[in-house]
Amino acid sequence: MMEIKRYPKIKVQTILEKGTAVQNEDFLIIQDNILGVFDGATSLNSQKFDQNQTGGTIASHTAGAVFKKNHFPLNQLACQANDAIMAQMVSNGVDTSKKENLWCTSAAVVRLKDQSLEWIQSGDAVIILIYEDGSHRVLVDRKDHDHETLTLWKKLVRTHLPGAGKTHSSPKHGNQTDQQQVIDLMRGKLAGQIRKVRSGMNITYGVLNGEKTAEEFLNQGEETLDRVAHVLIFTDGLSIPQPEPKPRKDFNDLIRTYLNLGLEGLKQMIRSQEEKDPHCLICPRFKCHDDIAAIAVRF
Repeated sequence: MMEIKRYPKIKVQTILEKGTAVQNEDFLIIQDNILGVFDGATSLNSQKFDQNQTGGTIASHTAGAVFKKNHFPLNQLACQANDAIMAQMVSNGVDTSKKENLWCTSAAVVRLKDQSLEWIQSGDAVIILIYEDGSHRVLVDRKDHDHETLTLWKKLVRTHLPGAGKTHSSPKHGNQTDQQQVIDLMRGKLAGQIRKVRSGMNITYGVLNGEKTAEEFLNQGEETLDRVAHVLIFTDGLSIPQPEPKPRKDFNDLIRTYLNLGLEGLKQMIRSQEEKDPHCLICPRFKCHDDIAAIAVRF
């Protein structure tokens, strides 16, 4: 539990944890009264750069470093972060004329004030206000741009591994080698769909990826802190696995679990569920464990 010097009564908890992948492409900042999370995504060619870092790692850290300066309104910092990502890509020789080469990051950042909360959001990072009566409000009610992809994955599982998505037991489909071959085949069929979604960056959904059009997709505002008991800021690695993808995520279970178990308890519950479904056959997702960056502020 941390304290913010300017606001000694406010308590802050954080999680920054690597998922299944080799690198943690998520990033987290707490700088005086500014708090934020960033979820990087590398280019589709998976190229590595300085010190073997992925583009997603560089993008999230670059954006976070700009916000840590904490010297301008959040929308200006977001624009500066976006420009800094472009500058990093250019300096690393990335062909930025092709969308699939671009690095990107989601972002959710808040700045605490005496009676209010300044905030900005891009991509699928989340900010939720939880009130004293237990009710909550998601500051950006957005469509999940991965819904179509996850729905396709669920359809492929039902077609090629019938029964696999119904229980937490291992699917019956020959030996483990045969099963893995089928899973690899299905993931290969997702490649075109993933490319299609990535081509929609800052056209159908927003992320910070160096494109000027990213600025048009920034969500921002200022909220009163009256009756606010908690603020949750997190990347999508903290999402509770769902058997059926939904166009818009429902956070009711997540909020209930957080209020009952706290931030660490929520994370442990999510990881436990994911471990029972290592191949993502029951609850469609891109990997067993995603990276997590999360901040819980308690007033």
